[in-house]
Amino acid sequence: MGEPGAVSAMSRVAVALDGVLRVDPSGAEAPFEQVRHQLAAAIGDGRLASGTRLPTIRGLADELGLAANTVARAYRELEAAGLVLTRGRLGTVVSPDGAVAAASAAAGDDRPHGGSDPALRLAAADYARAASGAGLPEAEAVALVRDAFRRLR
Repeated sequence: MGEPGAVSAMSRVAVALDGVLRVDPSGAEAPFEQVRHQLAAAIGDGRLASGTRLPTIRGLADELGLAANTVARAYRELEAAGLVLTRGRLGTVVSPDGAVAAASAAAGDDRPHGGSDPALRLAAADYARAASGAGLPEAEAVALVRDAFRRLR
């Protein structure tokens, strides 16, 4: 099952990107979320370095046995979070910003780098989408975050 695209008959888990992605269609998390979170984690820990070219949407969807729209949504959200860049016909690559946390950690820099943490970037993008979808102006959305920080103190 270690080969890209391998699917176990028992678990139906599809594997891609040399084992970086493992998608279980029967898992508790939606397949799009599995792709999004696992790619973000691989960017954050350096398994996918800055400039790494990701498979095409259709290619990865075929490898994982998913709909192309599922992979496209994951790529769009990773791009909105600044973790990947899509360059039209040139494809999708890991952005330099997305790999900052991994490079800092590898250099032994243990200071917090929240702005480049992939999980935080995804959470910020999710919040921005939710606030925008609810019709909340940017200034009010930012004020809610500031208020939440004040309550933590």
